[in-house]
Amino acid sequence: MASNTTVKCPPPMKATSNGVFQGDNPLDYALPLVILQICLVVVLSRVLAYLLRPLRQPRVIAEIIGGVLLGPSALGRNHKYLNALFPPRSLTVLDTLANLGLLFFLFLVGLELDPRSLKRTGKKALSIALSGISVPFILGIGTSYVLRGTISQGVSHGPFLVFMGVALSITAFPVLARILAELKLLTTDLGQIAMSAAAVNDVAAWILLALAIALSGKDSSPLVSLWVFLCGSGFIILCIFVAPPIFKWMARRCPEGEPVNEIYVCGTLVAVLAAGFVTDSIGIHALFGAFVLGVLVPKEGPFAGALVEKVEDLVSGLFLPLYFVSSGLKTNVATIQGAQSWGLLVLVIFTACFGKIVGTVIISMLFKLPFKEAVTLGFLMNTKGLVELIVLNIGRDRGVLNDQTFAIMVLMALFTTFITTPLVVSIYKPAQMASSKHKNRTIERKDTGSQLRILTCFQSTRNIPTLINLMEASRGIGKREGLRVYAMHLMELSERSSAILMVHKARKNGMPFWNKSQDSDPNQIVVAFEAFQHLSQVSIRPTTAISAMSSMHEDISSSAAKKRVAMIILPFHKHQRLDGRLETTRADLRHVNRRVLEHAPCSVGILVDRGLGGTSHVSASNVEYTVAVFFFGGHDDREALSYGARMAEHPGINLNVVRFTTDPKVAGETVRLDINYQNRPEARSEDEEVLAEFKEKVSKDSSIKFEEKAIKDAQETIDVIRSYSRCNLFLVGRMPEGQLLAAFDRRRECSELGPVGNLLISPDFSTKASVLVVQQYRSQLPLESLNTLREHDTTEGEYDSQ
Repeated sequence: MASNTTVKCPPPMKATSNGVFQGDNPLDYALPLVILQICLVVVLSRVLAYLLRPLRQPRVIAEIIGGVLLGPSALGRNHKYLNALFPPRSLTVLDTLANLGLLFFLFLVGLELDPRSLKRTGKKALSIALSGISVPFILGIGTSYVLRGTISQGVSHGPFLVFMGVALSITAFPVLARILAELKLLTTDLGQIAMSAAAVNDVAAWILLALAIALSGKDSSPLVSLWVFLCGSGFIILCIFVAPPIFKWMARRCPEGEPVNEIYVCGTLVAVLAAGFVTDSIGIHALFGAFVLGVLVPKEGPFAGALVEKVEDLVSGLFLPLYFVSSGLKTNVATIQGAQSWGLLVLVIFTACFGKIVGTVIISMLFKLPFKEAVTLGFLMNTKGLVELIVLNIGRDRGVLNDQTFAIMVLMALFTTFITTPLVVSIYKPAQMASSKHKNRTIERKDTGSQLRILTCFQSTRNIPTLINLMEASRGIGKREGLRVYAMHLMELSERSSAILMVHKARKNGMPFWNKSQDSDPNQIVVAFEAFQHLSQVSIRPTTAISAMSSMHEDISSSAAKKRVAMIILPFHKHQRLDGRLETTRADLRHVNRRVLEHAPCSVGILVDRGLGGTSHVSASNVEYTVAVFFFGGHDDREALSYGARMAEHPGINLNVVRFTTDPKVAGETVRLDINYQNRPEARSEDEEVLAEFKEKVSKDSSIKFEEKAIKDAQETIDVIRSYSRCNLFLVGRMPEGQLLAAFDRRRECSELGPVGNLLISPDFSTKASVLVVQQYRSQLPLESLNTLREHDTTEGEYDSQ
């Protein structure tokens, strides 16, 4: 007997509520519910990312885990929670927002892929990429037969084979780039091979995925699949001919240094949505159109950067995590039950890892890569991520993957990505250059005719004129082996995924890709240094460090060791305002400077830039600087004196050296004795020896003036220093030793500059001179010097507001 009962469908959710005071539950309405869902997702994913940071895991791992935890595998076991926060009728809104965010994120991923870099991909990277795709793809097809015979019975044969092959052969390009950056391998030879191979892999994966989607349509007719594939190919060809000229026209109308016209950004974003609509209408997926347009946007100039800034933070921060939750709500680990299911999970993980790693290792060994590097490359290429989830979600939505197979594949992607960093860290440990090869770690040396190597660091173009003028002043005389400068651009790798765009900008001048070719580079920084190199006797090697600020000091120190430099010159964390006072530029740059001072393999200088020589490069014939060196005693002061002596060899530089001594009549009364210095007669004898050699040099060089000042009290010391305020550059030691140290001990704004450096940057000291504070390399810094680097200054920021 047929039942007459009718099933009532729940009414569609209205957008907004009237509020709790009028009896409405906000969770029954679409807008307040999706706001709560977004807040919950973002908070959980950020907390997990923070917890996983010590393991150096990429943020995508935290977001995948967060999605699974919010789904039926964990918290979703509580049906009250699931029905309250993620009711079935709200999932359409959630999936729509998630896919909209995914659409624009895939546009950003396309922006990261430079087609020209794919053309330049060498045989090695191309072979590794093809092997890394084909071997796991074949093994994936084999695994699909096992799954179809057990937990995936009844699914379409052809689409299932292709989906499994694609899922096992993917390398996540954006995730791999993030892992390489975390491990300091992004700009190494190994990192270059991995990134090039992953880019090729990514493009191949999208082509295979388009094929899989075309085959998985509802209509089983091969003719329909063929039409889908041909129309998709026609759309891509049309975009290749139509889109680039339009984008290039927009880019030309967006000059460097000026804001990008809003109409161009808006037009591009609308084009992304239109491309997504076309590919979805064809029957592929909306994200393909967005990805294709992203690849075709020109990467040079401010236009691409403006697109990233407008889109990324909102999409990556808020909407993209919704996609992981959407995946997590479809993932139910509880469906993996029994020995057979867990055995299949192990089989899938083993097949994915074995195919990717073995396929990569074999080809790498044929190209004569060392075994450890080949294995490391295999683990890196085994990285999965967002692209993997996209493939799995499309497969599930198309009915190709059931719940159990979907859960197994999600866990496989999570496991393979999670193990990448720990395994690479344990296997691949690049050998550091032996310390015996790095002999000249200081500017003070016996062989003054040997080549001087300096690593200068800068964060913005503001510091470049002063750095170039400082290099000109430091070049010495032509008879020497000369001066070689490594100019390192410090680029912060932020949490933003598009930070990988910096890799493309740094390819020609990035560490260790020192400019070996004479190819022109549009980078204005490189152009500035190349122009200076042609006009001077200084060898310039532009380079780039791409790193998080928390570990930037490691890149600086390791690069200094590899290049065997004698001194690292760091920018001060404050810049000069128009009124002459100093204000903080980047507070975290101060911590980078302190860590470099503590761990550097050579001498270190901190440059307080007040515009040495003005805002442009001063030619050698026009150089006319006065440099003042204040000598109190000790290692750091000797290093400053040695640097000043080298500068004095330049015909346009006058050097004034002032040695401070304590007036014997007042010693012990107005000036505190430095007990350590008094108990170290070898320090005083070294000072006297260096000064004796210097005095001999003074007698032969009219451009050098040497004075000795016997000081009665602290104020007299300051008065003498103030009398040199009209010079162009002060050269001082960071931690002077001697009886006069107490004269400057009363207040310290920035202890990394030492007592004299702090006096020279204080608002009370009026000068337009730049300051270079020098610390000489020692195998072990004195305890007092280390303590000043580790202490927290209470007066930081005091002078900014004055």
